[in-house]
Amino acid sequence: MTSNHLTIGGMNKRQKALLLESAIIIGITAAAVVAIINLKQWTSRSEAMQIMERLGQIILQYRKEHGSVPSEDYIRSIEEKLQEQIRLGKLRYRARWISLDSNPDEILAYAEQRFRFSLLSDGYVVLRLDGRVQWSGKEGLQKLLSQQQSKSLPSP
Repeated sequence: MTSNHLTIGGMNKRQKALLLESAIIIGITAAAVVAIINLKQWTSRSEAMQIMERLGQIILQYRKEHGSVPSEDYIRSIEEKLQEQIRLGKLRYRARWISLDSNPDEILAYAEQRFRFSLLSDGYVVLRLDGRVQWSGKEGLQKLLSQQQSKSLPSP
């Protein structure tokens, strides 16, 4: 074996130990980066749900005082104030699908949350007419929205 072509088998103990330590450090660093990214994404999801809960409280108070859900313009003005510190994402407000006889389970608003490089799945923060806030996957939300919209359409 020549000195120019060292192999793992030809390394001395110190070189093997340095290589092993370097691999361990790289592995720990990569795991820490992945953990930090996922923690940040989880925190973002939790904060988005808190904003949606606050929006639900405001809408419930408005309904109590006025007997109906607020207009989209009213919601847009509130949304700007709520998102000054925490970002919710693009809010989809569904007041036009809500009537006086809508059940409390109807979806009133939702916002998409995307998580890149994360163990969390993309999905939606959903606000129900009764003020409940839930997390929903994309397929589940689309199915529920289509069911609720078909019930809300006038029959021919």
